[in-house]
Amino acid sequence: MNTKIVILDGHTTNPGDLSWDALNALGDCTIHDRTPPEQIVARCADAEVVITNKVLLTAEVIEQLPDLKYIGLLSTGCNAVDLDAAAARGIPVTNVPTYSTDSVAQLVFAHLLNLCHHAAEHSQEAKSGKWAGSIDFCYWDHPLIELKGLTMGIVGLGRIGTATAKLALAFGMRVIASSGTSANSIEGVNVVDLDTLFQTSDVVSLHCPLTEATERLVDCDRLATMKPSAFLINTGRGPLVDEQALADALNNGVIAGAGVDVLVEEPPAADCPLLGAANCVVTPHIAWATREARERLMQIVVQNVSAYQAGSPVNVVNNL
Repeated sequence: MNTKIVILDGHTTNPGDLSWDALNALGDCTIHDRTPPEQIVARCADAEVVITNKVLLTAEVIEQLPDLKYIGLLSTGCNAVDLDAAAARGIPVTNVPTYSTDSVAQLVFAHLLNLCHHAAEHSQEAKSGKWAGSIDFCYWDHPLIELKGLTMGIVGLGRIGTATAKLALAFGMRVIASSGTSANSIEGVNVVDLDTLFQTSDVVSLHCPLTEATERLVDCDRLATMKPSAFLINTGRGPLVDEQALADALNNGVIAGAGVDVLVEEPPAADCPLLGAANCVVTPHIAWATREARERLMQIVVQNVSAYQAGSPVNVVNNL
C-alpha cells in the first residue's frame, strides 16, 4: 500500500523551477502550494506523512489526525510543529539541516558589500544622469569603504557563522566571535565576550538561535555600545533584534547602517519601523532560497521520508 504523503505549503520551496518527482516516487503525494488554517485537518485527514514549512501543526491539529505517523519540515527551524504533542503520539518530526549554509553566508556579504559600496544607489544615480553631469571622470555620492582590516563580530559560530567567518577572513577582515556561542576552534577567529564584540566590531553579524535568552539581544542599550561607523547584519531570526530600537539607532546616527533579511513579522506590516529606517537594506527572507539550496533541501526531505519508511528516521528533532 502506498504511503499517503501531503505537503501543506510547498510553493516557497518549489515555485515551479524544481521537481517533486523523487518524493512522488515514495508514495501517493499531494502537494499544496499553501494551506489556510481552516483546511489543515481536512487535507491531512488520512495522511501518514505530513510535510510542512510554515503551516502550524499544533497539538490540537495533531490530535485530529489518527493516521499521522510522520511529520517532515521543509526547514531547519522547528517552530511550526508542536514537538511534544508529536512525541506523545510517537510521531518523529524531522528537519532539514545545513542545506542553506553557503547561501546564507553569501547574502551576509551581499548586504555588507552593498553597505560599503551602495552599488544599487550609485547605479540609479548614474542612470538618472548624475554621472553624465559630473565634471570628473568618476562620481560617488556615498561613502566607499574597504573591508580589509575591519573587524567582523559573529554572534553564533555554528555552521553558518563559521562559513561567514571564513568569507570575512578571505576579505582580510579580523574576525571575532562571542564566547556565548558553541564555537569550534577556527584558525584566525578570536573568542571574546559579547560586550567586547559589540563595542569593538565594525560589522556585527547575527547567527545565533532564537531562544528566550537571545530574543531582542540587540536592543537600544546594546546598540548604544557600538561604533557610530558600525554595521549590523541579521540573516538569523527577526526577533533577535528590537526593530524600533534599531530604526531609532539608524535614524539618529547611533550606528551607520544595517542589512536585514528577517523581520519579527513576515510578511511585515506596512508600519514596520525598519522599512523606512535610514541606510537600512531589507531583503524579503531570501538568504535560504537560492535554487541550489532549495534543491538540496528537497533532496534531504526525500532522504528523510525514505529513512522513515525504512524504519530508521534521521534528522529527528523531537524526543521520542
